[in-house]
Amino acid sequence: MNDTIAPVSFQRGTAPVGDTAVFEIYIKTTPDRLWQAIVDPDLRATYSFGVGVESEWTAGSTYRAGVPGTAISEGDNLVVEPPHLLVQTFTALWSDQVRSLGATRVTWEIEQVGDSCRLTVIHDQLPEAANAELYGGWPMILSGLKTLLETGQRLTTPGSLMYGRE
Repeated sequence: MNDTIAPVSFQRGTAPVGDTAVFEIYIKTTPDRLWQAIVDPDLRATYSFGVGVESEWTAGSTYRAGVPGTAISEGDNLVVEPPHLLVQTFTALWSDQVRSLGATRVTWEIEQVGDSCRLTVIHDQLPEAANAELYGGWPMILSGLKTLLETGQRLTTPGSLMYGRE
């Protein structure tokens, strides 16, 4: 690997480019099935650290992500175009440090590619003070999503089970 280019990684503490972190993954699934996995609270909890998300999933509606008794993030749904585009504000709530950074933006783009989908997640409007705690969980979340949709199994890395529900 080129020493001057490093992937965005929570483990390595590497930063995004400017105020933007981009994650792209290919998943053998349909856009409808992928969209459902993003917006269904139980499916989301299966691959996203055990964290479910609740919303009406309409433009202008709010969402709240968490586990029983603990809010993890919240925001507004700016653009909702199932099954291809979801743009949201994102305010992290899991620690005082990330909460103090304020709202950022997360864009989920789904594109059919043959019998698979390209999912691009863009986490942008990151403040200069942002550390990897704010954006570094995406590789594990997206790996869990891919594992779930392609195998029906849950990713079992320690981080993916952080708030795990049995």
